[in-house]
Amino acid sequence: MSEGYKRRTVDPYIDEYIESMGALLIEGPKWCGKTRTAEEFVNSALYIKGKNQIASLKLAIANDIMDSLDGDTPRLIDEWQKVPEIWDAVRFEVDHRRKRGQFILTGSSTPPKGSVAHSGAGRIARITMRPMSLFESEESNGKISLNDLFNGKHEIGYSSQLKVDGLARALTRGGWPESIGDHPDRASRIAQQYVKAIVNSDLSDDENDVKRNPIYVRRLIESISRNISTAASKETIRKEINSADGTMSDVTLTSYIRALEKVFMIENLPAWNPHMRSRSRLVKTPKWHFVDPSIATAALRVSYDALLNDYDAFGLFFESLCIRDLRVYSQPLDGSVSYIGDNNGKEIDIIVELPGGKWGAIEVKLGDNRADEGAKNLLRLRDNVDEEYMKQPSFLMVLTGGQLAYKRPDGVLVVPIGCLRD
Repeated sequence: MSEGYKRRTVDPYIDEYIESMGALLIEGPKWCGKTRTAEEFVNSALYIKGKNQIASLKLAIANDIMDSLDGDTPRLIDEWQKVPEIWDAVRFEVDHRRKRGQFILTGSSTPPKGSVAHSGAGRIARITMRPMSLFESEESNGKISLNDLFNGKHEIGYSSQLKVDGLARALTRGGWPESIGDHPDRASRIAQQYVKAIVNSDLSDDENDVKRNPIYVRRLIESISRNISTAASKETIRKEINSADGTMSDVTLTSYIRALEKVFMIENLPAWNPHMRSRSRLVKTPKWHFVDPSIATAALRVSYDALLNDYDAFGLFFESLCIRDLRVYSQPLDGSVSYIGDNNGKEIDIIVELPGGKWGAIEVKLGDNRADEGAKNLLRLRDNVDEEYMKQPSFLMVLTGGQLAYKRPDGVLVVPIGCLRD
């Protein structure tokens, strides 16, 4: 790796797919480091930018002129979705060359519906990349591995150097590589510019090419930010958007939400549906989350010192940060992240599930003083598991913004987010 490059959790994935597949797509939000990471693995590159270049590439591909794909391999095709025809051209070249590790594509949005003829299955692998976790930004010391916890290594006794004020700064700054190490007064500007870029860009409907109203886009982002880490209904979101004299319909709201999902801005947390002994009905509504919690604080213009004066809001944003990090840490394990709640209002903040039925349950508590409450909820969940249909949890964890990691007498782990890694 080149000097100054901070290793990413997806790096081993890239190595693996270069050796086993013809091409690889790295997709994720703008500015999360896709291009910079891809550059560590390629020997030539095509950067797609500018209307004239895009028009020329489309014309060349339409006439079966593929010289834009020529170059030392692996060859980077950056922001491929600007010329969707490249996808099928890459697939053809992979089939024709019959070699592995030919291309790495990066993309910060999904292409218009119907613009790609072939899925790429068997030729083009996919990796989702997110903003940096606290371990990747070197703010978590990584003393406790999620993988180790799933393998039964629960004897922990470490401490984190990440204090609450540093956590607030990291949260409002976000995991955007360009902001890591920046002065605290400037650190949140990348997140603010990211929101502005999304609001002012043309989020077009795939089928009708309808441009989105920037005012409604901003109101939607602000409403989701106010409802972060909750399962607020779409109707709640729509009413908040319309409260300022708007007339957005449910159909229009859904199209706006899908547009934000297609640029990898929204990444909601699905509900888990396990086998339980309890007769309470489990909720199915996902919780609202962005790909990075700094999007919410930037949209609401919440500074890190404001968080320190409002621990209720801090707690909701902190939960979103923990979900971002656990999504990153569970990725090498092929894991999924969700939550569980019932109609009586009882819930567990995070469930990490691995292939084969392994799972771990996590309650998020900003302060160590609420560890007892979190442990009580986790133990109740464990006792309600129907062992005839599913395994007992690999671990129960209270994930905190504190500094001490330890195992409680009841077996519940208390882990600072500043100690966790993949």
